[in-house]
Amino acid sequence: MQKLSDDQLAAINRLVVDCGRRSLDLAAGSFKVYEKGLDDYVTDVDRALDAQLAGGLTALFPADGVISEENAASRRQFSQQAGRLWLVDPLDGTEDFIHGKPHYSVMVGALEQGRPTAGWVYAPVFDQLYFGGEELGLFGQAGAGDAVPLVPTQPDLTGDRLSVLIGTKDAHRYGESILRHIPQAQFGFIGSFGLKVLEVIQGRAALYIYLNRRVKLWDTVGPLALARAAGLVCCDLDGKPIGFDAAALDPDTLTHQQPILVGWPTSLDPLLPPLQRAIADVD
Repeated sequence: MQKLSDDQLAAINRLVVDCGRRSLDLAAGSFKVYEKGLDDYVTDVDRALDAQLAGGLTALFPADGVISEENAASRRQFSQQAGRLWLVDPLDGTEDFIHGKPHYSVMVGALEQGRPTAGWVYAPVFDQLYFGGEELGLFGQAGAGDAVPLVPTQPDLTGDRLSVLIGTKDAHRYGESILRHIPQAQFGFIGSFGLKVLEVIQGRAALYIYLNRRVKLWDTVGPLALARAAGLVCCDLDGKPIGFDAAALDPDTLTHQQPILVGWPTSLDPLLPPLQRAIADVD
């Protein structure tokens, strides 16, 4: 991992938080919503924050590549940039943002040699920043307070209910089958991919399941850098690690070709076989 100085870390933190707070200001006014594809939406706010984040990172790291969700041309850098790449998701959980729900976030991730090495997830409504990576450690920062170490917490597996985070589309398709095979599962639904991963890191969920293969590189690099730094397993239904190289992605859209599971080894090891059977029953 290319080392980040304290000044660079502080500058990224400010950039991400400033963009998140700007989203609150823009949400208070009127904004336009556009349909990018089936059940895929973008707003004027996404585009404004996308430009602000990408511009800020380019100014901080002129030798690096920056790929942002709302700049399709920037995706070419995935195959052209040999060094560090910065992945930008200006509003992770856009539908939550559109409907005035709180679980959306601003995310940035660093990818080096096919490996997520650092991530930032800021939840504007809660004024909560999470950041860190494999050589940085994990930190949380609430409001204008100081950054403090974020201690990963394993979930309590002793009760008769097991919190499992899942998307609504996956729940509609696989939910009944999963509950037949894992009857103690209790589904939870929040918008942002990054905030779901942080629920697992903090022990408030045992597992996050993402099965429909629509998630993109800018959705995953930041959160999974944090998950890996916390000691979580990030794998597919076969137990294979999530890939971040060209072989694991659609080259045009940078969509992951694997389903994604994020969990503590103590949760994932016993749940993977019944989960495999549940998915096989449907597919």
